Amino acid sequence: MKIVFFGSPASALPTFRKLLEAGHRIELLIAQPDKPRGRGKKLTPPPAKVLAQELNIPCYQPHKIRTDPPAFQKINKIKPDLIVVVAYGQIIPESIIYLPHHNSINLHFSLLPKYRGASPVQWALLKGEEKTGITIFRLNEKMDEGDILSQEEVKILPSEKAFELEDRLAEMGAELLVRTVSQIDKIEPIKQDHSQATYAPKLKKEDGRIDWKNDAFLIDKQVRALNPWPSAFAFLKDKRIKIYDGKVKGNLIQPSRPGQILAVSKEGIEVYCGGKSTYLIQRLQPENKKEMDAHAFFIGTKIKIGDVFT
Repeated sequence: MKIVFFGSPASALPTFRKLLEAGHRIELLIAQPDKPRGRGKKLTPPPAKVLAQELNIPCYQPHKIRTDPPAFQKINKIKPDLIVVVAYGQIIPESIIYLPHHNSINLHFSLLPKYRGASPVQWALLKGEEKTGITIFRLNEKMDEGDILSQEEVKILPSEKAFELEDRLAEMGAELLVRTVSQIDKIEPIKQDHSQATYAPKLKKEDGRIDWKNDAFLIDKQVRALNPWPSAFAFLKDKRIKIYDGKVKGNLIQPSRPGQILAVSKEGIEVYCGGKSTYLIQRLQPENKKEMDAHAFFIGTKIKIGDVFT
């Protein structure tokens, strides 16, 4: 098939590659604009654009595709058989959705209608789900509400972090999407039960702030769900500390102050949480420094047992 591909982040790359391996022709990539990153705020292209350039596939990056006539003109000139969308990040107008013969399909990282929206992987972890999945559905003008073509359930592994789960879903989703495209004329679409819909809104940096009055199990979900972005964080002596890894340690009989450092070992920094529970911080990133082991941070910093994360 002749395909126009919409996608930007690394999670779109497995599908991009699998479509090409299956013999389909990607004639054009539509991706998000380059964005400033790092301390120097250097303009950086999205991963999908980098791959497209390596493969000599044209790329177009509209700031707002809904108000960008050249986007429609470029796609219309190609006359694609299908549009494939994976983590593009903008609402696509109807004029483009229904342009190809087979219209447009989307790979979504949840079992729709659960977790519609921008952050389905993160919200599944935040809510403590034991399973999630991937859904291939026909795109329409509403957010993740189109008819379902195929789905596959995925068990969430113990201690799995958002980036790890997303990587697994991206690989499995690529395989499912290619199989779905090969059967697209034979599949009977299934309408979603909108009464069962839940939502996964885009996360903000402030969503990462840890409230140490919460139970350690809730804090553990937050750390795993927000790794790598926006990352869970707390403050220690007025310095922001990003927390990337840890685990529920145990429970105490004697209550203490939420956020207080109780003990330090090579395993990490043990912190008191709500419900007399404790959380062991194992990997962190101090403000303006690189990620490191929590024990190394404790040794190299002027903090002590009894200090409090706020």
